[in-house]
Amino acid sequence: MTAHTLSALGAGFSNEALGSQAVFRAVLQALSQPGKPVRVDHDAQVPAVGHSAAAAALLALLDSDCSLWLSPRLATSNAGQWLRFHTGCQLVNLPEQARFVWVAAGDAMPPLHALALGSDAYPDQSATCVLDVDAMDADAVAHGAWRLSGPGIRDEQHLRVSGLPADFERQWADNHVAFPRGVDVLLATANHLAGLPRTTRIPSAVEA
Repeated sequence: MTAHTLSALGAGFSNEALGSQAVFRAVLQALSQPGKPVRVDHDAQVPAVGHSAAAAALLALLDSDCSLWLSPRLATSNAGQWLRFHTGCQLVNLPEQARFVWVAAGDAMPPLHALALGSDAYPDQSATCVLDVDAMDADAVAHGAWRLSGPGIRDEQHLRVSGLPADFERQWADNHVAFPRGVDVLLATANHLAGLPRTTRIPSAVEA
């Protein structure tokens, strides 16, 4: 990476420790309260391609031991260089090789079953998939909104998401059945994250 390329990359968190801790707490909150969007506030100069909340989350989560796969729009931007420079992560060519997967809005999502699922003995060796979506609304009690249930959810949590593959619910059901193996998902808009840990169920959608 040349000096010119380095100078063109945006800065990370202005205070690396405090910025990373704040975003990491937001990620933990999103995963501990599945389906409830959490605002991600940060001051990093994120890449132009990809949602800001997703970039900040990966900036906080990645380190030199982590492998990352980027969807085509992200891979042809400076997002990979930015994350590698600030975190030391390793970029890989195949999604099944990655511990973290980032999919830009509009790019095809790799099938969840094709990602690293871990094993019964080591379920923590699975992938975390960060999906940029068009929109999500936790207050939308309307047709198409999910009724999420599972650990971290009292009764049920409604969430309506725009911008996912048409077969996402089927893929998620298969992913949930694989427990303790399986992929954890972070849904990202520009400023919010919502967690879908593998323990979360999508039993039905609101009909009206």
